[in-house]
Amino acid sequence: MSGVVINLIIQLIAGALGGNLIGSELKNVDLGTIGNSIVGAAGGTFLTTLIPLLARTASIIAQAAGGGVSGAIVGQAVVGGVSGAILTAIIGLIKNAMTAKPRVRNISRKRGNLRTTRAS
Repeated sequence: MSGVVINLIIQLIAGALGGNLIGSELKNVDLGTIGNSIVGAAGGTFLTTLIPLLARTASIIAQAAGGGVSGAIVGQAVVGGVSGAILTAIIGLIKNAMTAKPRVRNISRKRGNLRTTRAS
């Protein structure tokens, strides 16, 4: 397999794990196991690919981990997991904001303060 395909697989798996981790820790952004996995995998793949800063971060982590193949795997896994967690949190917050019920202020008068009289 080529290096690009291997990096994609690592990012998918790490993103899904990151999405499930953030979903289990923060219940207000939880999308369910399947939702967390799908959004996390998408975040791990697309955010890492589309944002060059994350790709540079992966290479820095790879060098810090000793370089070579194992360093590259660690770098891709860390950045993929963090990216998956970030996208899962963002989508979870958006979902909750869209499904939130509007707050209604309850303005009521105390019944004891008002007297009613009947006309005879």
